[in-house]
Amino acid sequence: MSFNTSSRQLPDTDETPDEARPQETRTPDAPAELTPPESAAPATPAGTDAPAGADTPAGADASAGSEAPAGSPTSTESADPSGAPGSPERAKAAATADSPGPAAPTDSPASAAPPVPTDSPGSAKAVAVADADASEPASSPEATEAAGPSADIGSPRPAEPAAPAEPAAPAEAAEPGAPAAPEVSAAPEVSAGPDASSGPDASAESGVSAGPEVSAEPEVSAEPEASSGPGVSVEPGGSGGDGSPGVAPVEGRWRRWRAKHPAAARVLTWTTTVLAAALVLFALLMPNSSAGFRPGEFVRIPVEAVFGAAVLIVLPRRPRLVVAALGGLVLGVLTVLNLLDIGFTEYLGRGFNLVLDWSLFSDAYSYLQDTMGKQATLGIAVALVVLVVVLLAVMALAVVRLADLMSRHTATATRSTLVAGTVWIACSALGVQFTGVPVASASTAKSVEDRTKRVQATLRDEAAFAKFAKKDAFANTPPDQLLTDLRGKDMMITFIESYGRSAIEDPVMAPGVDATLTAENQKLVKAGFAAKSGWLTSATYGGSSWLGHSTFLSGLWISNQQRYRTVTAGDHLTLTKAFKKSGGWDTVGVMPGVQKAWPESKFYGLDKVYDSHKLQYKGPKFSWSTMPDQYALTAFERLVHGKKHDKPLMSEIILTSSHQPWAPIPKLVPQDQVGDGSVYDSIEKAGKRPADIITDSTKSKQEYGKSIQYSVSSLINYLVKYGNKDTVLIYLGDHQPIARVSGNHASRDVPVSIVAKDPKVLDRIADWGWTDGLQPEHNAPVWKMSSFRDRFMTAYGSTPAP
Repeated sequence: MSFNTSSRQLPDTDETPDEARPQETRTPDAPAELTPPESAAPATPAGTDAPAGADTPAGADASAGSEAPAGSPTSTESADPSGAPGSPERAKAAATADSPGPAAPTDSPASAAPPVPTDSPGSAKAVAVADADASEPASSPEATEAAGPSADIGSPRPAEPAAPAEPAAPAEAAEPGAPAAPEVSAAPEVSAGPDASSGPDASAESGVSAGPEVSAEPEVSAEPEASSGPGVSVEPGGSGGDGSPGVAPVEGRWRRWRAKHPAAARVLTWTTTVLAAALVLFALLMPNSSAGFRPGEFVRIPVEAVFGAAVLIVLPRRPRLVVAALGGLVLGVLTVLNLLDIGFTEYLGRGFNLVLDWSLFSDAYSYLQDTMGKQATLGIAVALVVLVVVLLAVMALAVVRLADLMSRHTATATRSTLVAGTVWIACSALGVQFTGVPVASASTAKSVEDRTKRVQATLRDEAAFAKFAKKDAFANTPPDQLLTDLRGKDMMITFIESYGRSAIEDPVMAPGVDATLTAENQKLVKAGFAAKSGWLTSATYGGSSWLGHSTFLSGLWISNQQRYRTVTAGDHLTLTKAFKKSGGWDTVGVMPGVQKAWPESKFYGLDKVYDSHKLQYKGPKFSWSTMPDQYALTAFERLVHGKKHDKPLMSEIILTSSHQPWAPIPKLVPQDQVGDGSVYDSIEKAGKRPADIITDSTKSKQEYGKSIQYSVSSLINYLVKYGNKDTVLIYLGDHQPIARVSGNHASRDVPVSIVAKDPKVLDRIADWGWTDGLQPEHNAPVWKMSSFRDRFMTAYGSTPAP
């Protein structure tokens, strides 16, 4: 609130009213010392020696002088114009406020006048001094104005002249010691507090009394352009709110900016509120698959919003803030999980598993390092972490803001919630849809329920699978009864990374891949080999190749990381281990993709493993792939297969050149030029970069098809050059490529082929219905990958013994 005082010269009089005597004002560090009631006396008209308590007419209307700097203490005193001794004591008429500093005297004389009623109740609790001469202009240079500190500004403002004073209506005589209605200055640019006016019906409610115990509130506003009329709001806090005049805190600066730019402030407020509501609705309606992003998904009514609003409306302030913040965090977490679902579906063909998939982030980080470099990967990782933190914080703030809005407009919020709830119930009961999507939504609740069920199913599956994995149809088969029809054969079990059905049937990739398969099959036939091919359904999709490898070799459906850990920690019989157990083969693994310790070699029954460090490669990496397939096969021949052995070899080989992102892709070089791999330097530098194709689906498909052609050609060229009548090759894909390449609704099927020179080998599987050659027909049999081990072992002489 603000108040005005003005000084006027009074005629010489023999006595000075007691209430016009100076009074002490309260400082920030000490309580105000008020004039005792006994010293108070009513004012008398100029030049009249009226006894205390006599009726006196109201003086001339109050006028405002210059405005004091906001935040500085002021007071108004009156003195004899001549200043000679014996003149009347200077009269003081000012309101003491809870603002810092004592009231400062003005330089112009004034005499006390009886208070004049204000125009409206709830006046500004100000005390003005009436001039005996109503005709004296209010803009007299001797007149000054005392204004308390402003709640919004802490800097001085220049004085502005006040309008000429208007005569005031006569006031009733005041009884001695009785409270009198304060008089309010008519200064047009000083706020007189909430709902203040200068009408005749003003009252001294709000705890303000004139006379000896007059005090002023600290909510004093000295803002220019402020009105003393009804509806003026005054913010608490004095000049800066911290007791330091002239210092405006952040809140004060924001209020000052808001006062200067009300339209912009309203736009900013509404924009923030609308964005908060949009963010919350997006989180509640967001699908967990990229295919679900349709316009109709975001024009539904989420029942979770209705229930949430009802809860927030009825809660008290503190619980409401806590619940709103926690609710926002939950929405943020659900949004992050939906994004993970989208990413995992895109790459692995399934949603994110809350129990098992956290370990895959380290593999993803390694993949990005190999593909994009360490600095770029670190930047991406930091950006993702910051994004998640910001998302959680912004979502919490959005819900808190909406909760605060509802608490300030409870009636409107309650009506809106009831209407939304009624509409939701009606739409749900009638099955109302928009663009084929139900208007009544409960997607968030269903998502939470679905995730809970998946977590429970995962925990149950772990125990059930551990029991199932202990059962094995060949666990007790004697070694001499295992794989008897393959004795003496040189076995090669080879996985081609991401070699899926889409490579053979997709219209973008199929022409090139099919032509390569046809040409390579002709090479085999010319070299005396034959092949039969079929389809297997992989346990994984888009990645996690080790799940496909273990499923194929163990005969168990290993579709998640927990199953993989369970089975590799046991002694289940794998196909590779069966060759070792029989005693008829030495077992070896060629693993160019293994770059660290690999304890699973014991589970697979491999006598020796040649990882990326033991293959003696000196050339460049091709994105994630540590070396070209042609080099890996050449090193296998040089280090293992080309040497003399007491027993035939059973070799597990994993080729990696067709691993995403399929850039750059190596090229075939003359076999005698492979050497230590240095020849690939120029090929790697001339190849495409991952950034060139990774965001383009068509380019990714084209480059993926080329990588499959390269891998198949490398393998068949090796077999034709180094194979013999005892060589048997089983090769297959471990999984389909990611959805961006294979398609959103692609199957999990992969091609599998068995190649041999000895016709008896293929005669054993004549009843399988497989297609002759390297390319399976579209209608060839499709088996689960986990069924291959038992079928193969049975076909080649193994006797079941559970």
